[in-house]
Amino acid sequence: MRYIPRLLLFAAILTFYSCLNEHSKGSLDEDQVFTSAKDVYVNAVATLYNYIGGNADSQGLQGTYRGVYDYNTLTSDEALIPVRGGDWYDGGFWENLYLHRWTADDQSLYDTWKYLYKVVVFCNDALRIIDKKRDLLTESQYTSYQAEVRALRALFYFYTMDMFGNVPLATSTIDNMKDSKQSSRPEVFNFIVKELQEVEPFLPKEHSNLEGAYYGRVTQPVADFLLAKLMLNAEVYTDADWTDNQRPNGTNIFFTIDGQQLNAWQACQYYCDKITADGYTLASDYSSNFAVHNETSVENIFVIPMNKILYKNQFQYLFRSRHYAHGGAVGTSSENGACATLTAVRTFGYGTSQVDKRYIANLYSDTVRVDGKIVRLEDGESLVYMPLAVEVNLTNSPFIKTAGARMAKYEVDRNAYNDGKSPDNDIVLFRYADVLLMKAEAKARNGEVADNELNAVRQRSGMGYRPATLDNILAERLMELMWEGWRRNDLIRYDLFHRAYDQKTNSMNEADRHTIVFPIPTRVMALNKSLKQNKGYR
Repeated sequence: MRYIPRLLLFAAILTFYSCLNEHSKGSLDEDQVFTSAKDVYVNAVATLYNYIGGNADSQGLQGTYRGVYDYNTLTSDEALIPVRGGDWYDGGFWENLYLHRWTADDQSLYDTWKYLYKVVVFCNDALRIIDKKRDLLTESQYTSYQAEVRALRALFYFYTMDMFGNVPLATSTIDNMKDSKQSSRPEVFNFIVKELQEVEPFLPKEHSNLEGAYYGRVTQPVADFLLAKLMLNAEVYTDADWTDNQRPNGTNIFFTIDGQQLNAWQACQYYCDKITADGYTLASDYSSNFAVHNETSVENIFVIPMNKILYKNQFQYLFRSRHYAHGGAVGTSSENGACATLTAVRTFGYGTSQVDKRYIANLYSDTVRVDGKIVRLEDGESLVYMPLAVEVNLTNSPFIKTAGARMAKYEVDRNAYNDGKSPDNDIVLFRYADVLLMKAEAKARNGEVADNELNAVRQRSGMGYRPATLDNILAERLMELMWEGWRRNDLIRYDLFHRAYDQKTNSMNEADRHTIVFPIPTRVMALNKSLKQNKGYR
């Protein structure tokens, strides 16, 4: 099997803070594996895409539990998994996520760190192989292979830096992570920006969400989206001490782009405009972006390809959210867990005469019907989700099993495998609606009028005009991007993540903002004595 060297390399670093340059013994000789340019691409570059998604806890950027997605969603005012009597307590894990009571000792946090750095390790090894086998490649192949791997590594450093702040920056296999120096968050941010800017011209200018040669790959629009996201969050990421109640001003943070000096907000707009120029547009039907067969979307920019037969990646969130009877009605099992917060349903206007039309596309609530028929509980009563009855702990609630509006964003694949966890809907990571909302926010923060961008997104879903104030843009981001994994990022940028909201009321211990990053896992620090814990954590 051609992937043996990569798998054995991972086996050698499962404890993670062993040396990056410690390669496994007994693996196939590289001269046997890499005999052509195709071998180099398939076994050094293409194999990296196996790790964008996952099928086990803390693996993959989305689709599984206790990993990047959960730490960016269930910690926010968008969604939570309430304690439902004997269900979903799990040692307090889910409750602690929502109430920001995580610790450096949490196993899932350590597992997420390992996952992110595992892919960084593999990227560094891929770059080593590309260099070693350069004689097999044309100059164009060498440049493009390197660019793709560096862009992938930048993607994973983005998530690592976003979550953990000050992290080790390893860029080659000779770096020993056990002794690696910790870089400041601004240093890692600048590295990611520089990497993406350097490699972006050498990436294919293709829509990677479309099936074909570039399906699921990092292309120019993917890199441009990530650069836009970095610029939009530049105030946060260039802040070396986020606990001192001071933050840089994006108007005074400058980047040199195409010979121009642009501030952070102008730079964000620049990359958003590049994506527009590449032909992305809003789909006429919002829900089509999340259909079972969504590979033809004109809006999706970067996805995790899903195919129940070809790939092991799983999408477990619909399974996790639906009530047992609801899952049974669509022919799957379910876990009756995750639901929307009060903040989320109220932002959509639930319970008023002005409910946003995207509500029913994102959330199941009230009486549940499948194929036009009311779903029944075991006692014959109708299944009714109660959006306004949700609490962090529902143990004593009469709505212990039915409180909370449930996830409905992705079309149900009635032919999915694994009790519904292996559907054919590609998982959407980056989307053009987000580009328009990023541009609107960047313009608003730069003192410009952003009504056109905001209302293009609203009008697509049949919603009326709103002025593009920062508050309206934040509300729009929740409604448009519900369940897409960006809410923690948004709240931090708006300086709200550490504050009281919804049912997270006691924020006194977060007054210094230390919770806008997670702690460096204890087991990581034990293996590298040079690392310092993020401020505010023990």
